[in-house]
Amino acid sequence: MSMPTSWRVPKKTNKWITATSPGPHNKDSSLPLVVILRDILHIVDNAKEAKQILLEKKVLVDGISRKNLKFPVGLFDVISIPANDQYYRMLQDSKGRLYLNNIDEERAKFKICKILNKTTIRGGKTQLNLHDGTNILASEEYKTKDTIQISLPDKQILRRVEYKIGNMAMITGGRHSGTVGQIKEITTIKSSKNNVVKISGTNSDIETIEDYVFVIGEDKPIIKLGE
Repeated sequence: MSMPTSWRVPKKTNKWITATSPGPHNKDSSLPLVVILRDILHIVDNAKEAKQILLEKKVLVDGISRKNLKFPVGLFDVISIPANDQYYRMLQDSKGRLYLNNIDEERAKFKICKILNKTTIRGGKTQLNLHDGTNILASEEYKTKDTIQISLPDKQILRRVEYKIGNMAMITGGRHSGTVGQIKEITTIKSSKNNVVKISGTNSDIETIEDYVFVIGEDKPIIKLGE
């Protein structure tokens, strides 16, 4: 019952479930690989079988084979199982729960990442620190809260989508999690409180805090949405 609410797994089926290990995502916003393979995709029946296919390098996360059963897979990460021709992107539903969205092999070659902050490292170079723990060297033109599309697994920047009015965004936290709409207004709060963003909803506009806004495209989403 203490399982994170973001896990789309039945709570009363088993007494125990595997927790995520430390990694690029925290436990409340990610799923361990073994749970994905066993309880969601039903590719294996138990952890032993899951460990075997991971050791055989049959499962890739963002284009890299992972052997850790507890490796955390979070929002917008890509899971590939080439031998079965299965490719998925982790998304979030309207209840804030993580789920796997079927994609094709071409879409599995990229992912989108939010720039959380920038740092200047030795030599005066700019480093982008992304939401999935990735750090990438880039030019000064990139800004925090922008989204970049990167190739997998080499993580080269393919495209930049600015955090600005008019672009498409997904709400990734709060009671409106999973909602996708156009950014209509950004209100800067001159205090310690979060800035407020207005997103166009299905029936009415939705207000949320800036930290929950993830830009996903300009006139339309870069990624495939829907189950």
